[in-house]
Order: sequence, then C-alpha cells, then structure tokens
Amino acid sequence: MKVVIFCGGLGTRLREETEFRPKPMVPIGDRPILWHIMKTYAHYGHKEFILCLGYKGEIIKEYFRNYQWFTSDVTLRLGPRPRIKYHNQHDEEDWVVTLVDTGLHTQTGGRLKRALRFIKEDTFLCTYGDGLTDSDINASIAFHRRQKKIVTITAVHPTGRFGDLEIEGDRVVAFNEKPEKQTGYINGGFFVMDRRIEEYLTDDNCVLEREPLQRLAAEGQIAAWRHDGFWQCMDTYREQQLLTQLWNSGRAPWKVW
Repeated sequence: MKVVIFCGGLGTRLREETEFRPKPMVPIGDRPILWHIMKTYAHYGHKEFILCLGYKGEIIKEYFRNYQWFTSDVTLRLGPRPRIKYHNQHDEEDWVVTLVDTGLHTQTGGRLKRALRFIKEDTFLCTYGDGLTDSDINASIAFHRRQKKIVTITAVHPTGRFGDLEIEGDRVVAFNEKPEKQTGYINGGFFVMDRRIEEYLTDDNCVLEREPLQRLAAEGQIAAWRHDGFWQCMDTYREQQLLTQLWNSGRAPWKVW
C-alpha cells in the first residue's frame, strides 16, 4: 500500500533546525525523522512512498538520490574512468520513493491532491513528516476496512506539556507535575484513506484538517483507530532532544523493526 508523507511545511516552531533543512530531515540520532517514519511503515510491508515536497525539498531529493553513498563503505577509483564500489547493502534496497514537488506554500489538502495522481489503488496511507508512533499500521488498515469509511484517523493521547493546578476559590490546593498523557484523544496524524477523499479536496489553499476533514466528520465518514501506546510529535527543539535521547538510549518505543 502506498504511503503519502507531507514533507513540505516550514517548521517554524523548530527554527533552530529548520532554518537549514526541512523539518522531516531534522535528525533523531544519526538519521532524519523521515527515515524513522518510513522504517515504521516498511516494517509492516508498506515500502512505496510518495513524499510531498515544498520548503527545501531539494535536500530531501539529494538525500535519497545519494542514499547508497550515505549509508555504505565505498572504494573510489579515480582517473579518466572513475569507478565506485559499494561494500555493503542496506535494508532499504526494496523501497520505492516518489519525490513530488507540491509547491512552497501549498497547504496539506493541496499537497495530497497533487500526490493522488501517483496512486491508482482505492486505499492508501498518509501521515506527516514529524511524528513517531508504535501503532500497529496493519491493524489500523484492517479496522478501516471493517468500518467502510473514507478516512480512518489514528487517535492518540498526547503527552502532557504543563502541570495541573487544583484551585479552590483563590487558593491552590494541589500542584501536579506534568501528566504522562492527557485524557482526551487528538489526531495522531497517521491516516488510512480511500481515494474518495479527492472529492473533498479543492486547490493548493485547501487545508486538509479544516474543511475536508470537518465535512467528512459531519457526514459520518471518519473512523477513529484508538491507540493508547507511544506517540510523539516533533514540534519543538525540546521534543527533538527527547526523541534523540530515547533513540540513543536504545529504548525508542517506535523502533518496531
């Protein structure tokens, strides 16, 4: 099943890193977060990727064009007939990556609409280039097929960012540290979609999370795959550092491969 990944945003809240590269190329350990996302999908057998490029998309193109070079030991023969010998293989040799320039200022719905011409199948997967999870992708696909909706959203509990104050009148009676997870569900950004989504997409200014998903929800065409396990987005430098620490410690929950 093909996987569409939004890779074109400006990533303004992570300006420390995204001034120099697109957000999906910000590293978690020694690999960009985009690689971690793709490895998760590949673990479940989904190895055909459509990357929707925008801001600094040439850096993503360069990365995949030279992937063998970046991941291998090499011997170079110099001279008028140069040769390169690669000394090792990698697990990503069966990946198929389509790199689509979807525009610098195009919104998510517009990017998806541009990517659909590369998808012939009735059902596909879609996600953002800045979130990691240990959700079972294939279980969410099976759920989507049972529900027979146009869109299935992976619903997750975000980690708590702030402590809670319990207040009685004007007096604080309890101070609680940041909770592990918030109680409510949010859009975790891992979708299963039918091609019928195209009917809800308009132009480059179309924001997927606004009118398309709002209309679909009103029509009862969105199902929620509840995931109570690990999920973490990378919106800030602090979150990038948190994910890197998990990866470097060997305890990264999203490493299912």
